[in-house]
Amino acid sequence: MGKWPEKYVIGLTGNIGTGKSVVRRMLEHLGAYGIDADALAHRAIAKNAPGYQPVVKMFGRWILNDDGEINRARLGKIVFADAEAMKALEEIVHPLVLSAVDIIISRSRQRVIVIEAIKLLETNIHAMCDSIWVTAAPRETQIQRLVKNRKMSESDARQRVDAQPPAHLKTSAAMVVIENTGTFEQTWQRVVAEWQKIVPQTEKEPEALVSERKEKQFTFQILRGKPGNSAEIADLYNRLRPAARKYSREDVMAAFGEKAFLLLKVDSRLRGLIAWQVENLVSRTVDILMDPLVEADQCLPALVEEMEKASRDLQSEASLVFVPKRLAGLELMWKKIGYKPVNPPEISVSAWQEAALESAQPDSVLYFKQLRQDRVMRPI
Repeated sequence: MGKWPEKYVIGLTGNIGTGKSVVRRMLEHLGAYGIDADALAHRAIAKNAPGYQPVVKMFGRWILNDDGEINRARLGKIVFADAEAMKALEEIVHPLVLSAVDIIISRSRQRVIVIEAIKLLETNIHAMCDSIWVTAAPRETQIQRLVKNRKMSESDARQRVDAQPPAHLKTSAAMVVIENTGTFEQTWQRVVAEWQKIVPQTEKEPEALVSERKEKQFTFQILRGKPGNSAEIADLYNRLRPAARKYSREDVMAAFGEKAFLLLKVDSRLRGLIAWQVENLVSRTVDILMDPLVEADQCLPALVEEMEKASRDLQSEASLVFVPKRLAGLELMWKKIGYKPVNPPEISVSAWQEAALESAQPDSVLYFKQLRQDRVMRPI
């Protein structure tokens, strides 16, 4: 039994580029609460965070950007090339991350928790878990993913991959190994099979129907999107974004590895959706699609409200909504539900500002809302 006796905690690790985050999000779709310990480590050394001054003192002010934030790329060039430097950094950051993980789990409502951490086995976290899962992929696949998804140069990608311990050291310690080399659907089926072994039969996957609303003369339903909805979601993208690239069912299946969907149905037909993710305690709505035949100002607030409910359940501190220009003009509607248009530099908390910059969408207006006053990370 782990440190948190009322929870079932999965420790999820694997070398860089093996798809840990995809597997974590799959578990979140199934009802687990996901924690990205690596993102917490980044947050622990942000400006004014407790790890900031010790790291600057250890490595020098040259690692800082002009705005005073730590440039992680510069820091990475030091620690990934020097084992002693990496050890010094970890001695500063790991206790802060462990404290944050403890706070978040103690506040979570979900029974199953998944902690994603690349250094899971090298820290005390693994001893607190009930099960250890490891993702694996061939070396060349790891490098290709880093180049494609993280925009690294090939030489930087190879340095990152080669700086890590051999993969077999992780897989040999695993209770579950996820070979993440096939399609999203193949990996999904593997994760579902393992999930069903740990979740009692009485604990079913959350129902798809979230709520049913009536506005004026029509009734609509809001449903939680499932991988099984991939074909109709792809059809909606292709119908409402005809100038964009064509989406296939497989494209949407893969998107479930990055985000969650809330679907709007009128008379059983899919008429709209929002897609969002909660990363590092910040909600980021990155896609909004609304059929012009539907009155957006009647339906969109309900979708956003349900997104906020789900986000608060995941302890999200703030909501960032990237609104397409056609819907950004509904200023009174956005104001009524508590949002205001902002530019990322206007956001006061560095972690929220960083999330806004990371998730920025072309041809959209950023609307912002703080979801809670008692910030989860403030205790550390």
